[in-house]
Parts: sequence; C-alpha cells; structure tokens
Amino acid sequence: MVVSGSRRESWTVVGEDGQLVEPAERFLSFLTDAGRSPNTVKAYAHDLRDWFAFLAGRALDWAAVSVEDVAAFVAWLRLPPSARGAGVAVLPLGEHCSAATINRKLAAVGSMYQHASRSGLAVHAALSVWRPAGRRGGARGFLHHVSKSRPVAAPVVRVRAGRRTPRTLDRQEVEALIGACQRRRDRLLLEVLASTGMRVGEALGLRHEDWDAAERQVRVIARDNDNRARSKSLVPRTIPVPASLVRCYADYLIEEYGELDSDYVFVNLWGGRVGSPLKYAAVYDLVRRLRARTGIDFDPHWLRHTYATGLLRSGVPVEVVSSLLGHASVATTSSTYAHLTVADTRAALTRAGVLTEDVS
Repeated sequence: MVVSGSRRESWTVVGEDGQLVEPAERFLSFLTDAGRSPNTVKAYAHDLRDWFAFLAGRALDWAAVSVEDVAAFVAWLRLPPSARGAGVAVLPLGEHCSAATINRKLAAVGSMYQHASRSGLAVHAALSVWRPAGRRGGARGFLHHVSKSRPVAAPVVRVRAGRRTPRTLDRQEVEALIGACQRRRDRLLLEVLASTGMRVGEALGLRHEDWDAAERQVRVIARDNDNRARSKSLVPRTIPVPASLVRCYADYLIEEYGELDSDYVFVNLWGGRVGSPLKYAAVYDLVRRLRARTGIDFDPHWLRHTYATGLLRSGVPVEVVSSLLGHASVATTSSTYAHLTVADTRAALTRAGVLTEDVS
C-alpha cells in the first residue's frame, strides 16, 4: 500500500483470518516512518510472515516463545512448503532455505522483538540477548543499555553459513555488455553502474542536478521518486567519475534526450509514457536482452561488486571504498569483499617485497 500523503510504499502482514498481524504491523510501520527503503520493509514483511505462519500452525503466543520454538522454526524453514503443515512427516532430500536465508529471517524476527521490548511491550526475550561489544558470554536483557560499552544484538539461535563470494565480471565482460546496448540511454545506465558502484535504485533516482560535469562527479541522494526507485543509504555521497562517463552522459542528452522536460536522467523514450522515469522492470528487461545478446549470465548488482573489487585490488583503502559504496560501516565493506584470491595475496606480497618472482 502507499502511505497517505506521500509516495512511500508500506508493507504489512495479514493472518489467515484476513486481519492485520499487529506486532508485525507496528514494527513495519516503525521502519517505514524511520525512512527505511520500501524494498527493505518488504523483505522484513516476507520474513515476518513466515514467523507468524509458523506460530499460527502451532498455536503459539508470539509474546511467550522459547528458544526451543526458535529452533523448531529453523527446522520448519528447511522443509519444503508442502511439508510445513501440521501432522506432515517428511524427510526432505534437501533444504528449502539456505543458511544465509534462515539467518536473515532470524535477524528480522529478532529486530521485531527488540523493537517491541523497547516500546514497552511485555515480550519474551528469548530471541535475542545483549552483550557488551567485543566480549563473549554475559547475556543481558533487552533493556540493558546503561553500560560504558556499546551493546550489540546477538541472536541465540544462528545457523552456520559459508561465506558467499560476491559475483564479479571481468573487464572484457563489462565491455561486451556495454557494447551490446543499442540505445545511448541503456549504455549510460550500465556505464553508471560500472563506473560508480551505484545500486540500480540509486541510478534510477538520479536527477540532472546530481551531475557536476565540470568537477566530474555525481551525487547520490535519498529521495521519494515517482518510479519508486530508492537509495538504500540515507546519507548523501559524492562519487568522482571518469571523463568518459561525463561524455557518455552528454552524448545521451544530445542524441536521445533532446528537449524533453524532465528532472530524471533515465526516462522512458520509446515506450510507455514518454518522459516518465525508468522503472526497475525496464532495467531487468534490458538485462534479459543483454544476456541473450552476449551469452553473459549477469545481474546488474554484479557491476557494483566488480567496481568495489577493482578498487580494493588497486590498493584503494577500504574506508574510501566503503564511503563510495554508501555502506553504513567499514565492517560491511570488509566482510562483503573479504574474498581475495591466492593470486591477489601473492601479488600483494610481491609488491611488498615479501615474495620475489625469481625461481632460480
């Protein structure tokens, strides 16, 4: 639904009786009011839907769950949907949800309980404990925040998940994808993603005023956009760009954009309402066409990973990369891109003089 008086979308959870699930509704409304991305709120809603479906199937009170209930939820998520009903006994050949997906759902549920507790609701504190940062043990209650050290949330149930290496493209693949674009608008979109590391939503929300051609930089600003594109990072950032990207932008304006009156950079020019901002669906339609033309099976987010990985391999400090990507923490950047290969490590040791190429 769309929040009254704005263009913001909000998401909620509805039970089998067609009624709003109040605990989820309160938490999701809080996220929306706090300015969280609609896509983020949507993801939370899907995860909480699973939790409350699990509770309903076992007639459990959401405010009185136990650690054993959370463990049962994990087992339930691993089952295929057809085997999750009451009284169904099945030995699945594989797990329906990956460890990473299960941990994400547990984090969403834990966040809802933390919000409920902070709001003064009497809920069971089994889903999350608080510990002083950097120390093990010593579980604390939800409201244990009067401490010299900053508390951090830690779920009491967590599934071991292997680290996933971000998918990247090599230079030839990036050039092939850009070269396969038949419109300057589409070429510019891929050039922006590859040269700035922007998320798709950030690129679709770009306005002409965000481009500073003279200084060769582009600003990323969180706004409510007509195409529902959204910057995940609420903190504005400025990204230096190569001269080639500025020229690509200028060529697009001269040869395709013309006299069109719109604030948005990426707009419909050949289909739909001309001049309206491009939507996510149009981008993924472009991706499907480029996959067919090039034979490269890619996702536009891989261009962001490729940009970040290239910077780190070139020796750009991780804190600079974190700022350019709009990450909330350097730790996010470090953990996401901690995937240097043996070849990367050898090259770094060689540059430092630790290793030599002399094998005589």
